[in-house]
Amino acid sequence: MKCRTHSVERRAGFTLAEVLAALVFMAIVIPVAVEGLHVATRAGQMGLRRTAAARVGERVLQELVATGQWRRGSQSGEVAEGTEVYRWESRLDSWQQGALRVLTVRVTFPLQGREYAVNLSTLVDASQ
Repeated sequence: MKCRTHSVERRAGFTLAEVLAALVFMAIVIPVAVEGLHVATRAGQMGLRRTAAARVGERVLQELVATGQWRRGSQSGEVAEGTEVYRWESRLDSWQQGALRVLTVRVTFPLQGREYAVNLSTLVDASQ
């Protein structure tokens, strides 16, 4: 009597359960990854805009001090930096000692529907 051996062919592939588990995993991971990219993009844009706003504020502050325009009181204006427009306003406050005053320039800019600001300050001598 001859023994017959049956050769079983194995097929390579995934079962339905494995495919469904992979889809569920992707459905969880992809939104988290996209949100991470959104946060990273926003942080990068925020850094660039804050740096530009600080440059604008420094230039305005130096101009107000150099020309003596700070004596006129509160002022405001807009400055274009690249494709962005930054609004600024100056404020003069009293200081703890004598004739010194605190000159503050606040530069505001929009980012993704919200308004952000950078403040720069220096002391000026009001007695001169």
